[in-house]
Amino acid sequence: MTTINATALKLGSPETLLRRVDHWLVLHWPARVMPGSLVLVYTGDATLFSALSPVAFTELTAPAGGIEHRFAVFQPCDRMNYVMLMMIDPDVHFHVIPRFAATQEFGGLAYPDAGWPEPPALGIAVTPDDGRRDLLLAAPASDWKG
Repeated sequence: MTTINATALKLGSPETLLRRVDHWLVLHWPARVMPGSLVLVYTGDATLFSALSPVAFTELTAPAGGIEHRFAVFQPCDRMNYVMLMMIDPDVHFHVIPRFAATQEFGGLAYPDAGWPEPPALGIAVTPDDGRRDLLLAAPASDWKG
């Protein structure tokens, strides 16, 4: 059984859990920069990227491949950004942000990519209500590869 660290709990796990592999959780990001924004969270207690085991590094290809396939099917994007800042939540994690040149709409909400084509504007996010969040949780679940 994998552990769940404080970062994963703060980001809504297990309610926001999309996929799990041994060392990584893929979570829906509660405050979404774009529809379907995710967080890829290491399940251990590492606060330094270099502290991950070789197995955890190798295992990154599985959730990354699933994430990229999911967006190719669910909502094709112009770019995919993996952002590792760990400023507020110190556990190793990546924010996975699909990037779009045009404003996206999902569940009746507009998601403008305020930073496009520059780095994502992380301070500008759309936080959907519970019903719309549930739509985002359910929509791509069957499109996961692996």
